[in-house]
Amino acid sequence: MGLLTHLATLPLAPVRGVAWVMERVVEVAENEYYDPAPVKRELAELEQQLLAGDIDEETYERREDELLDRLEEITAHVRGTYEEGP
Repeated sequence: MGLLTHLATLPLAPVRGVAWVMERVVEVAENEYYDPAPVKRELAELEQQLLAGDIDEETYERREDELLDRLEEITAHVRGTYEEGP
């Protein structure tokens, strides 16, 4: 970048800074959303609840299906094959 270009675009520096920060925020949010660890932890906790008798089999199976679907979504995203639903 030349000196003239740098001086001419100087008023846009705050906008570029905000855009950069927003990109980082989105990146961190996506990393957190697509982290499989919390889902796996929930699956383990769900199994413990079933074994302890805190929930019934029907509730366990329904919630397990939801969590497994979420894991599939995460895996597909990591592989780059995830497509949004209709």
